[in-house]
Amino acid sequence: MNTKKSHEVQAMSELICSIADYCGLKQIIDVGSGKGYLSSFLSLKYGLNVYGIDSSYTNTHGAKERNRKLKKHWNLCHSQSRADSNGLVLKMPKESKVQSTSKCEGECERVRKSRRGDEDASAGVSAGALTDFSGSPVSVIRKQQRNPHAQPVEEERLCCEDAFSLVDFLPVDGIEPTSQVCHTEAPGLRKERGNATSKSRGSSIYSPLTSFITADTQLHDIIEDLEDCLMVGLHTCGDLAPNTLRIFASKAEVKGVCSVGCCYHLLSEEFENQHKGYAKENWGFPMCHYLKEERWCCGRNARMSACLALERVAVGQGLPTESLFYRAVLQNIIKDYYGISKCEQYVGKIYSKCSSFLEYVRMSLKKLGLDESKVSEEIIMDYYEKYKPRMNELEAFNMLKVVLAPCIETLILLDRLCYLKEQKDIAWSALVKLFDPVQSPRCYAVIALKKQCDRS
Repeated sequence: MNTKKSHEVQAMSELICSIADYCGLKQIIDVGSGKGYLSSFLSLKYGLNVYGIDSSYTNTHGAKERNRKLKKHWNLCHSQSRADSNGLVLKMPKESKVQSTSKCEGECERVRKSRRGDEDASAGVSAGALTDFSGSPVSVIRKQQRNPHAQPVEEERLCCEDAFSLVDFLPVDGIEPTSQVCHTEAPGLRKERGNATSKSRGSSIYSPLTSFITADTQLHDIIEDLEDCLMVGLHTCGDLAPNTLRIFASKAEVKGVCSVGCCYHLLSEEFENQHKGYAKENWGFPMCHYLKEERWCCGRNARMSACLALERVAVGQGLPTESLFYRAVLQNIIKDYYGISKCEQYVGKIYSKCSSFLEYVRMSLKKLGLDESKVSEEIIMDYYEKYKPRMNELEAFNMLKVVLAPCIETLILLDRLCYLKEQKDIAWSALVKLFDPVQSPRCYAVIALKKQCDRS
């Protein structure tokens, strides 16, 4: 896993572990599981029985192969994981592959202190890490678990502003296999998961499955031994995120949900392109009754803007101005020489494969199936020189989109939360800022629990 994925898997798996214990669940359904990073981590470290469902056979096959390699090298990973009491060990930096034991232990101790909210120790964590974990959704759930008669916590308090970074931990295959409980929990919260925690590693299951999930998917048709479970999703694309919430709301066996969506530009909208007469029941947006009654529509450009990363731009990681400029000039060439003002096809990520604007245009026209002979090299470069002085205008326009991005993303997320609030059998629901937004811009999780969720 790269640093971004490691950060996401670590933070989300800890929260999922706490929710599963809180509700007395041991089965997890990971929708849009991809290569199985989250699924395998939940299974290996926390002893949960996980079904990872992905629509891509390539991803599912890759997840199975990854599991096979994990088992093959298990003994090696077991010996490497002893440096940290949580079953994780710090990775050796590239510049110095040999570190003293005392230095490694000191770093681990600083990480543990930062998780306890010790601000004085926060300097030992990487610059991207955020501190004071005491107000996180995990700790709130733990406190309420220890005092079940307390008043429900206000949802505003569940905004995790301090999701910590991984500080270059080893990937998931470096896990202590003999400890199957949630190590990060306080003693008062820790709950046995029956056989899942007391048996050997072989009893914690991760099963990759290939299936296309919709709001109408019957989980029993995919999972034979389906039982009361928690449904999760880490960066579920487009309509998969809202469909995950619909499955949670409609299936009695799904007792909780923890979903982090992404790719808002791939969402289907009920009130967009109405003249085309699309026949569909479950749209990606809007979900709640209020926005449906208002016939609210964002449009693809607004949803594309919602995918921008304000926090990254704020720390100087900026926008890919040149690639956006290439795309804008290409649009003018296509409009002037091919008479196409709106194209249903998309160029995609071609910029990184091209060494010049000329090559970019040639490759784009070929991908779009347009006759390249209509525009000569001279014409292409004339367009480039004509619009080059306006690149600053394009950058200013895109900066405006970046500033407005959180407003659009918030609208989409609140629509999902309001949908959950409208459901009768849901006891609690909230939006949680789970990740460091600089490392992971799509950092908000939609979390909800059913009324019949066991809190004893």
